[in-house]
Amino acid sequence: MTTTTSIALLLAAGLLVAKICQQWRLPSVTAYILAGLLLGPSGFALVTSESLGGGLDHFSHIALMLIAFGVGEHLELKTLRGHARSVIWIAVCEAVGAFVLVALAIFLVMQLSGLQIAGWTGADYLVLSILLGAVAASGSPAVTLLVVRELKAHGNLTTSLLAMVAIDSGLALMIVGLAVSLVHSILGQAGGSLLLVAGNGLLEIVASLFLGVGTGLGLNLAVRKLKNRGEILIGGLALLLLCSEGSRYLGLSPLLAGMAAGATLVNRAERDVRLFRTLNGFEPPVYVIFFILVGIGFDLKLLGMAGLVGVAYFLARICGKLLGVAVGGRLGKALPVVQQHMGVALVPQAGVAIGLLYFLTGDPALDTYSAITTPVGLTGVFLSQLIGSSCVRSTLIRSGEAHAGIKQQFPEICDGLSAKASVLHLKSTAGVRVPPWAGEKLVPPNSVQRVVVFGTTHHVTVAGLARFATIFAHYCHALPMAVQVQKSGESVPALLFQAEQKEVASMGYSLVTEIVPDVSVASGLVAAVEYNMAHALFLGYPLEGESSQFHEVLEVVAENVQCPVVVVRFYGELHLERILVTVVDLDELKIVYPLVEALNAIGSHQLELLYLLPSSEAQGDRLTAKRQALLAWIAVRGVDIPVKVMVTDTRVQAIQDEAEAYDLVVMGAVRSRGVKKFFFGSLADAVAHRLQKTLLIVYTPEGL
Repeated sequence: MTTTTSIALLLAAGLLVAKICQQWRLPSVTAYILAGLLLGPSGFALVTSESLGGGLDHFSHIALMLIAFGVGEHLELKTLRGHARSVIWIAVCEAVGAFVLVALAIFLVMQLSGLQIAGWTGADYLVLSILLGAVAASGSPAVTLLVVRELKAHGNLTTSLLAMVAIDSGLALMIVGLAVSLVHSILGQAGGSLLLVAGNGLLEIVASLFLGVGTGLGLNLAVRKLKNRGEILIGGLALLLLCSEGSRYLGLSPLLAGMAAGATLVNRAERDVRLFRTLNGFEPPVYVIFFILVGIGFDLKLLGMAGLVGVAYFLARICGKLLGVAVGGRLGKALPVVQQHMGVALVPQAGVAIGLLYFLTGDPALDTYSAITTPVGLTGVFLSQLIGSSCVRSTLIRSGEAHAGIKQQFPEICDGLSAKASVLHLKSTAGVRVPPWAGEKLVPPNSVQRVVVFGTTHHVTVAGLARFATIFAHYCHALPMAVQVQKSGESVPALLFQAEQKEVASMGYSLVTEIVPDVSVASGLVAAVEYNMAHALFLGYPLEGESSQFHEVLEVVAENVQCPVVVVRFYGELHLERILVTVVDLDELKIVYPLVEALNAIGSHQLELLYLLPSSEAQGDRLTAKRQALLAWIAVRGVDIPVKVMVTDTRVQAIQDEAEAYDLVVMGAVRSRGVKKFFFGSLADAVAHRLQKTLLIVYTPEGL
């Protein structure tokens, strides 16, 4: 099997297993290791270390440096300063606690359980215990950060926790460096003094840190000189890999050097972190290959020994973390919430630990011990991964610092529901709510010009549609008009138009109603709109059931009417206080602008325009020209709307992220169908599918 084929197989298998594991909420790191087990000798034996022939070893070296460099990004002194005393005390105590308890537990289990290894002496068991104890000190910044982002947590515990896992990983790298020096001395200098051993270890740590600081300064200089993202990636990666190989050549720790380089870069006064962001797009395939290779090299036959020792490692590590937090919290006079909850939140262990295990396998002097440290350490990591993210999640929730998205926005509606169930509920008949109109009554114009039509499709959303139609009718000097399409043979619903009339009357207007007999909803709406020369048509997106029929109606209506069609996708309780308008060009702004002016003319609210530009147009003068053209277009119309220009390569994600702080999102779309839609897709449809906010999409026929 060629190297290229191996890379393709590893990447595909990693992605597939990761998607499957997401159903059980298992972290991606666990999935990649499982993929390696399935591909390797312990599974289907499709890929083995022998078949690879060392062709992919360079991925492991790159991954280790990127992991260490990423840890350094979280060691920002300004952030750590406010919690420095308590965080440092707890970090030192929990790292030392895990190291001591795991080393002691491994040594005792190996001695007392009868798991003796032929030819081993007491010094060999001591070396094994020291190495596993050093690995146990590490945590998982990635898992912790992902959970914090998911829950949108903030507070004293969250701040301390993020600082803790960064320092924790840094300490673990130092402890491993010192442990390896100590082990080398035990193996090669049995008669050497303990002071000499400690001195050699500290010298190696200091030298590694100095090399990392020098690399960080070089990276800072390079990033300042380079402007293009591609050049930043090439130059930054070259320096990091030179640092990695230089540290190996000098007998230093590439992990410590990489961490110091990241910390140096992030703590510079100019704080240029473009290299971190650029590497984010480069890292995933490297990490996938690295962790799958770890799984391929993991022989399940060793689980017979790793079973008992691995469980001892796992339990002793947790006990060491809990004990260390208790002692460090008291010594550092940490806040009660930190002392009470921090220990459980430090259970996760993942990428850094795996990196350390792999680092140990690269030391020829430790080959004998790596055959045991790797399966034992991976067993502990696997068990930690199974419960780690849940521990962090429950800790943040119990501490009261978790403010997860929709539950924060709709606490009463989502009470007792999971996040996924809340999303489904807020899209359903039971979850959508239209509170009574709380604004001042609008004053109808003396002379009315035509109507604004809305369909009466669902009793839950009809009041909301009536509200939007009335707001736009007020802007157009028109009247809101409710239309019911009546197919032959169907009876007229009881209390028809009652909810609409009540809503419109509460806003100060009178409602025009019309029942249109027709064979289809689409043709009936087209007839009503065209006959009454409507300014616009408002339609409600279906709350439940199949949406295909609605899209068919929308296709026909948007193609045959000569006015904008506004589709309203309701979500949760309707509010108009904070409105976000998103556009990707001036043509789209022209589509939505009348509706924006209408919304801006009623009530007291916050309104912002988000102008999304692709990175290809973010080149200095071009970006400035785009922004000035947008502001000039708005200024001519005499409306003061705050404008935010965002450069992004992922429009849907950018809209999702920005919409978090708003109640309502407005966007435009030219309705396309057939081959054009198949090839080019629809941004509006993609946003409607993923956005967890009430959404207004203004469709206009092509050429209008």
